[in-house]
Amino acid sequence: MKKITDKNNFYYLTVGLVLLLLVAAVVEQYPWALATHIVQASTVVMLAMGVWGFRATRMRFRTGVVFVMAVLLLVIAGTFLDYSGLRYTHLLLLLAYFIWTCWVAARQVLFTGTIDGNKIVGAICIYLLLGLIWAMLYLLIAEISPSAFNGFEQADWTENFFTATYYSFVTLTTLGYGEITPVLPVARFLAFMEAIAGVFYIAILVASLVGVRMSEHQASR
Repeated sequence: MKKITDKNNFYYLTVGLVLLLLVAAVVEQYPWALATHIVQASTVVMLAMGVWGFRATRMRFRTGVVFVMAVLLLVIAGTFLDYSGLRYTHLLLLLAYFIWTCWVAARQVLFTGTIDGNKIVGAICIYLLLGLIWAMLYLLIAEISPSAFNGFEQADWTENFFTATYYSFVTLTTLGYGEITPVLPVARFLAFMEAIAGVFYIAILVASLVGVRMSEHQASR
């Protein structure tokens, strides 16, 4: 495996996030104990590898042993928070982590150097992170008000993790299948704000990055 740098980090991150979302779907279909915690912990470590890992040359996030150890520690920490009645704290920590990582990724994509292929892929990573951020918000609302959404099971937030992620990306892309619907005003507000953010993100930011990249390529020729 090549060393993660600011020239290839988003390629690794995109592949990792897509694989983890696939694993989350498999876990939802074939549930087993602690599986959701493992998926969440793997997502956290994958984000650290992709967005932060290239910044610290002494950090060895790319090695399998450290990856597994970090995931296990996060699983233990998450399980402790949930079983200690601190599930809101766990959700808020995940939400803050995704927001911070999204900001770090956006700074690299938008405010450093010329636009290259890695930064175009980075824009896709930010899009995926936006979906995860809104999923955390939906889970937080569902924890506070279980009747906030039609289609969410009356269960612990870890069991609704993939359902919230699915609903978030369906809303972000404005597909709106309709089997999950927001009921409370705050839930509806978040839903239409996510739809607006998704449309404008693709139409403005990604299109602008691609346009700048093409202009730079033509100028270099």
